[in-house]
Amino acid sequence: MTCRRITGEDMIEIGTWQTLTVLRKKEFGIYLGEEGAPADAVLLPVKQVPAGTGIGDRMEVFVYLDSSDRPIATVHRPLITRGTMARLRASSVGKIGAFMDWGLEKDILMPFREMAGKVREGREYLVYMYLDKSGRPCVTMRLYDHLAVDSPYQKGDRVKGYVYQLHDSMGAFVAVEDRYQGMIPKKEIHSRLAVGDELELRVTEVRGDGKLNLSMGMPAYQQMEEDSEKVYQTILSYDGVLPFTDKASPELIEKELGLSKNAFKRAVGRLLKENRIKITEQAIRLKTPEENAD
Repeated sequence: MTCRRITGEDMIEIGTWQTLTVLRKKEFGIYLGEEGAPADAVLLPVKQVPAGTGIGDRMEVFVYLDSSDRPIATVHRPLITRGTMARLRASSVGKIGAFMDWGLEKDILMPFREMAGKVREGREYLVYMYLDKSGRPCVTMRLYDHLAVDSPYQKGDRVKGYVYQLHDSMGAFVAVEDRYQGMIPKKEIHSRLAVGDELELRVTEVRGDGKLNLSMGMPAYQQMEEDSEKVYQTILSYDGVLPFTDKASPELIEKELGLSKNAFKRAVGRLLKENRIKITEQAIRLKTPEENAD
């Protein structure tokens, strides 16, 4: 059976909670709808019908589609409703997409075209629920148009972020607190990220359109302290002699330390100021106690 399309004139809406009237009772359940529109009624299976329910009673139910794509009501609470976002676990990945557990008997589909990265069975993903062109409930990982831009955060605030999409030239798109639109610019990314990563981030800018620019690092003075200690520990791991200087290529510095060239140069400058290192033509060396004593 094909799914009936949902139009603006429908009294019963798929994917939402609504309060409906008991129109008639059968051995297998009750039909709910609005008085005067008996044809537009939905079944609530008998095992979910509260004892003592009678014709004319009003009930709050959630309406979705059964395995035959027919509208059906439930009193069970799904993990997501139409027009909202939630984290759902992938129950399985098949030929048409991933089937996500949303707390009801029938899993909800995430079509392949709605994936923003590889989906793995058993992992949770932040998704948005919508109805497809046939009126079927589906979810998507493409959240850009569904995240809010009216966050309460200001520059310098620490926030939690969920990476929902990666862009080669722009950076990482992030759902801040699973609700607000944010981005880590590419220049701020110095470690490998994947869709689904959860990060502690710092707000570096609240843009004019309300979207948040984010950094994986700390405020500059704290970041420099952390970076300089990272450089120092890396030199130690090379037996006290790092075989390149701050004139090395950005690619080499990124590979060896996970720092940008500018961050590396600032860290080296701090270590020089603290008299902990010396720079030769081709290397950076830790100073010996004797050299520090001179």
